[in-house]
Amino acid sequence: MLTATAAGTLLGALWFVPSANATPETSGESALASTQTSVEGDTGQPDVQLADTGSVDTTPYVVGGTLLLCLGAGFVTYSVRRERMDF
Repeated sequence: MLTATAAGTLLGALWFVPSANATPETSGESALASTQTSVEGDTGQPDVQLADTGSVDTTPYVVGGTLLLCLGAGFVTYSVRRERMDF
């Protein structure tokens, strides 16, 4: 019953995740022209988006993911050892 509840909750949460399309809304040269004109803002400064910079500090995400992975592996190891000691 717990597994079914967890699976239902996960599917319900995934329902709200937006989908991403890799195809542009416009095609060819018109897309290139619209990109070039929208690069500069009102002040003449380039309107740089985060993906355009290429400099994203992912260190906190890598460290956090690694710690959570190790924590999960530790829980699995602990539960396996505890199960073997009960017999």
